[in-house]
Amino acid sequence: MRADDLRLIGIAWRLDRLRWVPSDILTDVVTSEGVCMWPSSDNEPPDARTDAELAKSLCGGCPVQDECLELELRTAGTATVGVWGGMTDDDRRELHPHWLRRGERVERGAE
Repeated sequence: MRADDLRLIGIAWRLDRLRWVPSDILTDVVTSEGVCMWPSSDNEPPDARTDAELAKSLCGGCPVQDECLELELRTAGTATVGVWGGMTDDDRRELHPHWLRRGERVERGAE
């Protein structure tokens, strides 16, 4: 198994604590507490050469990164675009199958 797969499995495991939180609650938490949602006098995105640098700059220190990531994986899945939860869209697409295997989510219910 690749080191990156292990990293992604660890992230999926960390998100397990949020799997039964309803999406509307996650939305409220992310929009009210997410650093990227706070008003800013500077409407320009931070200087970044790569998407990974942009994710680190935008999401660094945000108290709701996991909630944001969980919500984006639920709502966009592999069609995800942009920076969410401190990860690039490519990273989230790689994470998505690991996340799906970690168990049922509130929207899918128990099978």
